[in-house]
Amino acid sequence: MVGDGFRVFNMVPGRGITKERMSPFLLLDFNAEYDFGPSDHPRGVDVHPHKGFETVTIAYKGSVAHHDSSGNSGVIHPGDVQWMTAGAGILHKEYHEENFSKTGGPFEMVQLWVNLPAKDKVTSPHYQAIAADQMGKVKLPQGAGLVNVIAGNFEDTKGHASTYTPVNVFDIKLEKGGRTDFSLPRTHNSAILVVNGEIEVNEELVKEHSFILFRNDGEEIFIRATEKAVLLVLSGEPINEPIASYGPFVMNTQEEIYQTFEDYQAGKFGTLD
Repeated sequence: MVGDGFRVFNMVPGRGITKERMSPFLLLDFNAEYDFGPSDHPRGVDVHPHKGFETVTIAYKGSVAHHDSSGNSGVIHPGDVQWMTAGAGILHKEYHEENFSKTGGPFEMVQLWVNLPAKDKVTSPHYQAIAADQMGKVKLPQGAGLVNVIAGNFEDTKGHASTYTPVNVFDIKLEKGGRTDFSLPRTHNSAILVVNGEIEVNEELVKEHSFILFRNDGEEIFIRATEKAVLLVLSGEPINEPIASYGPFVMNTQEEIYQTFEDYQAGKFGTLD
């Protein structure tokens, strides 16, 4: 559990997959579908800091509300994405949206942490709120399915998110028997999370909730859904810089981590109740 509102599988880092191996992606937490039931208080994660990277929240089922120390707030509904650049430092809290808390129901989310290069780690915090109807959308041939392009480029359709380094994030929905093939740069670190369903990737069967990390020895990817499926495809150019991290802080040196603690304790991230 993360707080009392997110029941997650930590896909990255872990199981031999380091932050460096998945660069620029630092963390992938997957809240597979789970019914929390109704609650008289919104479950979630109380006030916590972030610095030096970006958080990307992808909502599949259920709704999440958030507030931060810059005065921003909002709700992430199913199909929406929130791309938060923590940059120089921010306080944040996120929790089940009030109406969803009261009724309960299926809850399914992904949170992804994306690193920032050293020159951008002190950029001013800001958000990109990407509603479901703002996504770049590609309808696959023969009714095979749909690709929501969150970031990067899929078949000349660009994602809405602006990124600091080259990154592709695709939400792919395939019908049973649906196929798609595409290329990802050999120089990128690339992976697929099978959110729902079962697929064949390059003729290998991959079951629901599996995480696939590709070797960097090819570019073509062939996918066929053996049953209706939802996939999250990640691809990014590695940031070849040292990673120094402690909890929600990601910098380049240990000295910068110590300075981040001092800044946080001095109240430089603002205040949030």
